[in-house]
Amino acid sequence: MTQQLATSLQMAFGRDIKADFPVLTRKVASGKDLVYLDSAATSQKPLAVIKAVDAFYSLHNANVHRGVHTLAEEATHAYEEAREKIARFLGVPGPQPESCIVFTKNASEAVNLVAYSWGLTNLREGDRIVVTLMEHHSNIVPWFLVAERTGARVEFVSITPDGYLDLDDFEKKLSLPTKVFACTHASNVLGTVNPVEQLVPRAKEAGALTVIDGAQAAPHMPVDISAIGCDFYVATGHKMLGPTGIGILYGRRDLLEEMPPFLGGGEMISDVTTEGARWAPVPHKFEAGTPPIAQVIGLGAAVDYLTNLGMERVRQHEIGLVGAALEALSEAYGSGITLYGPSDPASRGAAVSFSFYDIHPHDIATILDQEGVAVRAGHHCAKPLMYHLGVQATTRASFYIYNDESDVDALVKALGVAKGLFGVA
Repeated sequence: MTQQLATSLQMAFGRDIKADFPVLTRKVASGKDLVYLDSAATSQKPLAVIKAVDAFYSLHNANVHRGVHTLAEEATHAYEEAREKIARFLGVPGPQPESCIVFTKNASEAVNLVAYSWGLTNLREGDRIVVTLMEHHSNIVPWFLVAERTGARVEFVSITPDGYLDLDDFEKKLSLPTKVFACTHASNVLGTVNPVEQLVPRAKEAGALTVIDGAQAAPHMPVDISAIGCDFYVATGHKMLGPTGIGILYGRRDLLEEMPPFLGGGEMISDVTTEGARWAPVPHKFEAGTPPIAQVIGLGAAVDYLTNLGMERVRQHEIGLVGAALEALSEAYGSGITLYGPSDPASRGAAVSFSFYDIHPHDIATILDQEGVAVRAGHHCAKPLMYHLGVQATTRASFYIYNDESDVDALVKALGVAKGLFGVA
């Protein structure tokens, strides 16, 4: 491996932060050290997040917004403080930016909220919804469902052979009136980081509502929603060191105020009579019932952890690490490995997907697991992209802050074991 491309944790963050993640001390597969390369699916959790969740349940557990006793006030303060942290972390513009952050259970629910609440109200027969071939199913299927109910249609922007969004096709699709443009900030398969700061203004010129899926971007790079200028941005806590069961929806305040509620129940109302109901102000209008309090507080701790590391340092560490992985895999296996996505690591997020000789990705993942290396195999909830690439599945190694050059070495070595077992020359 080319050492100058690799980035050690000591170089990146001034200390070996692997020690902050208890799971990374585990032995797996007959005593082998765990090498976790599946953070695009879900990230591991640092002690700071684990302790924050534990402290809530141990010392402050109560429902929020509904009580005046000490525990209720403490829980409410911690819950809303986390909302403020997340708004700052994402660069939400305007006064009271926290009011533009709606909590959902994941990014998928956040997209569904927009698709159903805004889409069913505003989409009509013949309206065009433009998405990209790189989208996760979560940013495709909700639009199909709403299109079926409204008569709108979904169209796809293609990609170039080297894994970038096809900007010529983007311009072609946006040359006609467009009601919605939904786009991933960073692909969970190709790793491609899309130039959303350029795409969003162009989409708005075409009259489109802009929805950006930041599930693979917010954990890995600085995000500034004020610079992006999108109408909606979604992310999910479990991919950015936080707990499962907590998603984030940023929405422009004027749009959120116009949209009807997505779910009904307690907390999202200002009044209910026998004649009907009136809604609470945003963001609470969209947070029916008891919210995921512990998860939100845990996500607030995760945001603190990432903020203290510095998101620009996180980004630079991962560019170096992905660059090292691309080079090491190419050098070791040449034409036997097909690497998908841009060759420039500065144009990529942290996911590296590949085909390896003629070995099925599930077999590769199984063999790598026996070597202690955890990767993902499958279609990665991106089947339109798989069809376009002409494959049923790929193997994906995805990196994060707790990975270093030794993990790249372990991946390359484990693939060598797979090659040997299948007798590949």
